[in-house]
Amino acid sequence: MEIHHLVTMANQIADFFRTSSPDRAEAVAATAQHLRNFWDPRMRRQIVAHLHDHAGVSELNEIAHDAIRLLEHHGAAML
Repeated sequence: MEIHHLVTMANQIADFFRTSSPDRAEAVAATAQHLRNFWDPRMRRQIVAHLHDHAGVSELNEIAHDAIRLLEHHGAAML
């Protein structure tokens, strides 16, 4: 899948959870859980790689960025 589509989808998911939860940590955790549950492992690996390749200049919003870091930290991105 094209990376700009994955970035757009991750941002949309993060925006949804940001508006549905007033707590930032909950929004990050919910976004990460959604990516873990519904994204194919290849998609997760691709978005993690994008985050590494474009550190500091990624178009990911803050919630999506932190959710992907959380996935990576817990190893779910490589499943």
